[in-house]
Amino acid sequence: MSRQDSEGEVPLFHEDENAFTEKKSKIKHPLACFFHLFFRTSAILIYLFCEFLSRSFIANMVAIILLLSCDFWTVKKTSKNVVSNSDSRIFWIGLIMCPVFWVFFLFSSLFSFNIKWLVVVIMGVVLQWANLYGYVRCKVGGATKLKNMASNYFGLKLFKKVVNKPEGP
Repeated sequence: MSRQDSEGEVPLFHEDENAFTEKKSKIKHPLACFFHLFFRTSAILIYLFCEFLSRSFIANMVAIILLLSCDFWTVKKTSKNVVSNSDSRIFWIGLIMCPVFWVFFLFSSLFSFNIKWLVVVIMGVVLQWANLYGYVRCKVGGATKLKNMASNYFGLKLFKKVVNKPEGP
């Protein structure tokens, strides 16, 4: 049994074969990992503390949008290289957790009737989810693979429903 099977580790993002033979996987791209988390976290922090940083709504909005866009550009440039298991974990944790924050902000803006900030939050949600969707789509495969997975799933559900259907009078 390989180390990968024994510990339940599954490669998530372009990991090289040697990452699983090392006891501790070292970060191969520390700057990319730092900036990936820095841009995402900074956008969240600016949203949370924007009233203390600047009174200008436009300046805060532009800063948030630029930070989220910089994150996309940084990760896109680095993703072409081979990364380690640690790089991959940092990438996917940041990629998945930050959209969750933006969805939370969306609901809090809606329930507090803070319409002005709702626009910024919607832009944050759209940018973060588009980024997540793009990388998940690349990881799983092209649109045809996703489409085949969905049609196979629904076809199987329909088949089970027809087969398990009780016969009437």
